[in-house]
Amino acid sequence: MNIHLQHGLPIVSLTLTHYNQSIILPNVLFDTGCAATVFDTDVLSRIGIYIDFINGTAKRMYGVGGTSEICYEQMLPTLQIEHFVLNDFPIQLGSIQEPYGFDGILGVDFMIKTKCKIDFGTMQIHYGY
Repeated sequence: MNIHLQHGLPIVSLTLTHYNQSIILPNVLFDTGCAATVFDTDVLSRIGIYIDFINGTAKRMYGVGGTSEICYEQMLPTLQIEHFVLNDFPIQLGSIQEPYGFDGILGVDFMIKTKCKIDFGTMQIHYGY
């Protein structure tokens, strides 16, 4: 996966697949300072992923400066990010595209699960899977 810097932030493009529906997300923040993976609610609704108000849990997402946004964390039985099939993977859904400009944020939970290694010299992400 290639990284490009946008305003000094590491941005990746990725394909997300859920039950044979795919979407390309061209503007995803690769955030080593974010514990959880977060996607914009409106973007994921295009492939049939919606907030589960019954089984999900309301969480606060805190950014630099202490401001927070409400999002919902829920477990997806299956989700494919690029070529990684993630079973029972928790994601958070919230409004992040309009206020922050991102389709999603790949957090440390994804990085640990895929054993990724970041090479800022070549601007590449390699996976240990």
